Amino acid sequence: MKKFDWKNMLTKQIFMIIYDILVVNMSYALTQLLIDRELTGPEVHLFIQRSIPVTLIFILLFYSFRVYSSMWEYAGVKELVNIATAGIIGGLSSIAIDIVIAWFTTGKLSCFSAPLYLYGTLTLIVLVGGMRLAYRIARRRRRFSELKRKDKVDNVMIVGAGDMGMIIISELEANNYQKGRPVVAVDDNPVKLGKRIRGVLIKGTCDDIPKLAKEYDVNTIILCIPSVESERQTEILRLSVETGCKLKTSPSLLEMEEGAKAGKIRDVNISDLLARPEVKLNPDVCKYIKDEVILVTGGGGSIGSELCRQVSRYKPKKIVVLDIYENNAYMLKNQLDARLKGNPEVHIRIGSVRDEVRLHEVFDEFHPTVVFHAAAHKHVPLMEDCPKEAVKNNIFGTYNVAKTAVEYGVKRFVSISTDKAVNPANVMGATKRVTEMVIQYFQRKCGGSTVFAAVRFGNVLGSSGSVIPIFTEQIKDGGPVTVTHPDITRYFMTIPEASQLVAQAGGLANGGEIFVLDMGEPVKILSLAENLIRLSGYKPYSEIGIEFSGLRPGEKLYEELVLEEESNERKMTANNKIFVTKPLEMDDELFEKKLAELKVADASDIRRILKEVVPNFIEQTAYDPA
Repeated sequence: MKKFDWKNMLTKQIFMIIYDILVVNMSYALTQLLIDRELTGPEVHLFIQRSIPVTLIFILLFYSFRVYSSMWEYAGVKELVNIATAGIIGGLSSIAIDIVIAWFTTGKLSCFSAPLYLYGTLTLIVLVGGMRLAYRIARRRRRFSELKRKDKVDNVMIVGAGDMGMIIISELEANNYQKGRPVVAVDDNPVKLGKRIRGVLIKGTCDDIPKLAKEYDVNTIILCIPSVESERQTEILRLSVETGCKLKTSPSLLEMEEGAKAGKIRDVNISDLLARPEVKLNPDVCKYIKDEVILVTGGGGSIGSELCRQVSRYKPKKIVVLDIYENNAYMLKNQLDARLKGNPEVHIRIGSVRDEVRLHEVFDEFHPTVVFHAAAHKHVPLMEDCPKEAVKNNIFGTYNVAKTAVEYGVKRFVSISTDKAVNPANVMGATKRVTEMVIQYFQRKCGGSTVFAAVRFGNVLGSSGSVIPIFTEQIKDGGPVTVTHPDITRYFMTIPEASQLVAQAGGLANGGEIFVLDMGEPVKILSLAENLIRLSGYKPYSEIGIEFSGLRPGEKLYEELVLEEESNERKMTANNKIFVTKPLEMDDELFEKKLAELKVADASDIRRILKEVVPNFIEQTAYDPA
């Protein structure tokens, strides 16, 4: 660590005090000279007599208002206000001093004229504050020149010349432009065009981003548009991505509500480029969680762990995490303990949903009243090779947890499903469709003592095993990025959004429903790969290649969110971004028989039995995109 230079600091303070003493004495004398064009003998005598007390008053005031303890390299409006306040009080005090001196020397209450005190005080404030501002500007110019010589300063474009833009520019200034120097700003408000925000010219609208990025040799674009409509934000993001510049963004309104600082910027990530606005769900629906004991199976996974974080906001009594993988569960426990400080309590239990005995032990110990079932095998190619494991974990793991929940009087049970359960083309999707049927089966069997529901959504950005981490790793290794087919599309949502949907379904459910989020238009995986390459600072196809490997066994070109027979029965919930499908009629005896067959079936028979349970299970064989 660099040793603090006390000698240098003391020298600066002595210099400032000497400068201020000269200014205090010269300001009024120069002002009087400008007013009367001359100084009379009595006036000179009075200036000499008042110099010591007036100087002491001003220096003491400057000390009181911390003028000498401020770091003027980082000074701002507050420091200037302190100087002005001290100057005004000192000016008024000097009037009293002059009256006293005049009374004792001449026996009269005469003093200098009012204009002298007014203009003299203003001159003093300008000279004292001006020197410090000049010092600040000189230091910053010197620091910027040093960084520029070392090629460390990026030219920054500010997108959004509003309050957030002003905050970000101020932050960059306060850091001596080490994180970039704003050279141009853009804003869609035509009234702002041609004006300046903290000295930065507002040159054009957001549609001019590509052109202005070239014109001003911009390296970094910072998006300061938290209140702009999501659709427009997405358009602006796509324009910015095309420039090849590094992209940063200020916190969104939602992030600021959750405690993010307004001046803190982060890298733009792929979730910011979703083709639809992220859905903000209604927290009032989740009041059912308060004071309840919550069990999350698979709680160490991507969705399960975020679900624990979301649930903790609604003041449950306890959160119990059941997971077979101890490392994730251990890390989650540490994160939640550091964040929640024991309120609510968080308990980790290692175990498998396949193990009924272990489930009974956990239910005996904690008696959960709300269960979120997130434990599942989800990777399509692996489950194609291991269909029996998919059946054991997805179908019978769900069956075991649901059966135990009914036995222990759980109030609400929410299971996580997937869009791959709709007209499944693979074993994983087929088992998840059977899982939905299991939930509806137990809803009928329990007679309403437990409210069961399932939640169906598409791919989750950033979850374990999703395309984003895979693409990111491929880009890190220099490419190529592998896409299975140029036309393949998927629905996407963020991990927090998926977890909020699961939590909300528990409050909206009446029993047996499948909840689906309106996820807008599906996203082309190829576009996702191209944008991720650009966000990583490379050009797709030239600097990082993209290769097409062909669809894998069980992989569809596109996914669906509802079955054909469900589409006529679906309806919107109180939240117009969530709709619910009505439970379909089932033959429970036949379903029980098929489950019994699946439980003892060999791997070779599993696909046949699954097709009998899920008639619209049509396997998709791999093919080459060429």
